[in-house]
Amino acid sequence: MTLAEDNGPERGGDDLIAAEYVLGVLAADERQIASRRIDTETAFARLVDAWEARFAPMAAAYAAVEPPASVKAAIDRRLFASAATSSEPGSGLWASLAFWRGLAAAAIAALAIYIAVPYVNPPVPQPETRLVASLAADNSNVKYLAVYDAARHEVGLSLVSGERGSGKDFELWMIEGKNAPVSMGVIPAGQTARMTVTPAVQQKLAQGAVLAVSLEPTGGSPTGQPTGPVVAAGDLKGI
Repeated sequence: MTLAEDNGPERGGDDLIAAEYVLGVLAADERQIASRRIDTETAFARLVDAWEARFAPMAAAYAAVEPPASVKAAIDRRLFASAATSSEPGSGLWASLAFWRGLAAAAIAALAIYIAVPYVNPPVPQPETRLVASLAADNSNVKYLAVYDAARHEVGLSLVSGERGSGKDFELWMIEGKNAPVSMGVIPAGQTARMTVTPAVQQKLAQGAVLAVSLEPTGGSPTGQPTGPVVAAGDLKGI
């Protein structure tokens, strides 16, 4: 069962779906269902609005870039200058068969180059700057949304549902394959939290490791490994 299908009476079901919808990590069919619900269910639409507001600060790191106005003006001059100066119908650029044949040939050549260049000079893969994970587990009402920001070397956490209880703490772990879990620290109390990622863990997270949350004694695990139950876990995925 996917997280998006976990939509029963358990608190946090719709809240988690709304958050995943805003982050864009739902599967195509699940996203269509969520989109229809936004149009027909006021309560669900409000959840989506709330998560959009909560995640809005993430976009602040990316400055908006607009192409210079001179670009469009230059294109217009090159394409339509001849047509604009011609006063006779049926003459000029628009009536020139040679022009349209040349334009078509140029377009085909440009398309061929566009397709071929990636194979001749394959682009260097760039690491994802932001990864997201929905953390949940069977038989647990604890749900977190985690966003790893590689540029800032930190993990942001939003508590969707669940409580740690008296005398307990949630601890965040990174799990790579079959290796032993690596502690990323005790999760600060509250609805949202930010945790700095150590250099040793940064590379592992960039490769798409698993994040997990365990329930530990106050202050975290005394052994360096999870001692309590794993109450939530999920894979990191690119946004």
